Amino acid sequence: MPRPISIVPSVLPADFSRLGDECMNLEKAGVDRIQFDVMDGVFVPNLTFGPDVIASVRPHVEVPFEAHLMVVEPDRLLERYVEAGCGIVIVHAEACTHLHRTLARIGDLGATPGLALNPHTPAEVVSQVCDLVGLVLVMTVNPGFGGQEYIATMEPKIAEVAAIVDGRDCDVEVDGGIGPATVAGAAAAGANVLVSGSALYRDPEGLDHAVADLRARAESASH
Repeated sequence: MPRPISIVPSVLPADFSRLGDECMNLEKAGVDRIQFDVMDGVFVPNLTFGPDVIASVRPHVEVPFEAHLMVVEPDRLLERYVEAGCGIVIVHAEACTHLHRTLARIGDLGATPGLALNPHTPAEVVSQVCDLVGLVLVMTVNPGFGGQEYIATMEPKIAEVAAIVDGRDCDVEVDGGIGPATVAGAAAAGANVLVSGSALYRDPEGLDHAVADLRARAESASH
């Protein structure tokens, strides 16, 4: 039985001066959870959310939070982001020297361990740690900036990851360039969690329409 479709906004395009209000508006629009793209200026060029910022927003919305850690040495930060209210913590395979240990630590902290793969990282990595992960994120752009173009050649990799985790309690997430024109391809390949940033905020009909439209397109393609 296919896993339910989830629409997860990245708040990277949000107005940071109104971050609490922006998250409340996303919740009202019907999103399933909210992703915080945590960037350290080293693993990726950009610099974004510290744990205190996320913690300040947490009391204002009920939907779950996930932290996508695009950072070097993620082990130093795991506890802080769990304490900030992130129920899912995603680390990059490329940033983890001891991947089993890092994923196990996330679980020990009470959060769901997530594993992200950059476009050049093979799906085979997942098979080595699939007993530890509750989510695998296939990046469909190179991480670091919002608004990039979807890399459609990642769809066979999405399908490969979906096959590896089939039968396990594990979501397949995609992030990068997801919008009305690309969400069906990702969902048809096997992704059930669709992260969208710029496309949600660009919809001229507003967030409610953007979320509902992406969900409908993804659900139609996943059947």
